[in-house]
Amino acid sequence: MKLLYSDILPLAAEDGQQTIADCFKEQLTKADRLEIAVGYVSRASLEELDELAAECNIGTICLNIGMYYIEGMPESSYHTAVKIHRKWADSGIGEIRMVRAFKYHGKIYCFYKDSEPFAAIIGSANLGVLKLEASNRRQYEIASLTTNADECREIAEFLNKLKQPSCSANINEISDMPLIFEKNNALSGIELVTEVPPTNVEFYRRCAAYASFMLPLKVPAAAERHMDDGRHFTKSNINVCYAAPRSRRKSRDWYETQLTVAKEITHIDGYPEKNVPFFIVTDDGYWFKAHTTSDGNKQFSAVGDELIMGRWLKGRLVAAGLVAPINDTQKDTDRKGMITKEILQEYGCENLYLKKTGQTALDGEGNELDVWMLSFKPEDMEGDAD
Repeated sequence: MKLLYSDILPLAAEDGQQTIADCFKEQLTKADRLEIAVGYVSRASLEELDELAAECNIGTICLNIGMYYIEGMPESSYHTAVKIHRKWADSGIGEIRMVRAFKYHGKIYCFYKDSEPFAAIIGSANLGVLKLEASNRRQYEIASLTTNADECREIAEFLNKLKQPSCSANINEISDMPLIFEKNNALSGIELVTEVPPTNVEFYRRCAAYASFMLPLKVPAAAERHMDDGRHFTKSNINVCYAAPRSRRKSRDWYETQLTVAKEITHIDGYPEKNVPFFIVTDDGYWFKAHTTSDGNKQFSAVGDELIMGRWLKGRLVAAGLVAPINDTQKDTDRKGMITKEILQEYGCENLYLKKTGQTALDGEGNELDVWMLSFKPEDMEGDAD
């Protein structure tokens, strides 16, 4: 047995001591197969594992995650795990599984060569040890490496048992995975936007709907995003940021959106009156002023900042781990930042739900404005109390 350490002051790794992450990478270079069973993962560590497996030409890999099926899984980690699982499955190298029978809190990394386990790391380190972040940078872990053949085979046998259907399932086969929705930070600290406590959100959620509207989000399919005539995205209310820039020197901000509502919706009785401001309270706790404008009352946007609505909507997809913000949209020739039907389907929601709550509130000038609730949440689009 060889002890493995973290490298955190005042217990910095000494000469001759090896960190857990360094040992993992060293053993991986000798392996052609990798089996892991841990309690927790992070989005960054999942991506790091995928990259390391590719760099080391790992032919077979299985990651079994132990705590989330019962506790709930952060949505960004879940969507990243699903994406990587599909990549591994499509290439025929492996899978990501979830323990369902109980909470599994162990941490085991087992390395194989020519079908035989030759080394294993056992200790306190979850997968996050592979990619330190702010949340675990000061978290000290300790583990041990064994290369004893009998011990490695015993560990491998346990991992095989944990993969049995009675204990775990392929993540792609799980339809009832409880998700923990992560905070959308794209609106934090933005002028003209305030945060409201969950109790306020719940109050407005339970208000009867004096009027309500489902607003479809118009986006292209993934296969359409490389069309070179531009029409597929300039007609998209979310992806208008990829339209021609307003000036030659500056690209449109990735968060810029134009929520264009069809006239068959805007003509329904009760739809917000053109150019009459109202308050929006979002299902995740943000509050800002909005209005409807343009010909046919088709544009639905925040008042005073055209990026607010995009920061709210796209920020949700960023928090879910489904897309990353683009610094320069004109340089994004691969359209990696484009919102597609597949992204919305993965998120589980392709519409916004707008509800008039029947409540009013005063703005900064003392005007009494209606309060509407805006929701963008998978499997919870009705917004009303039971």
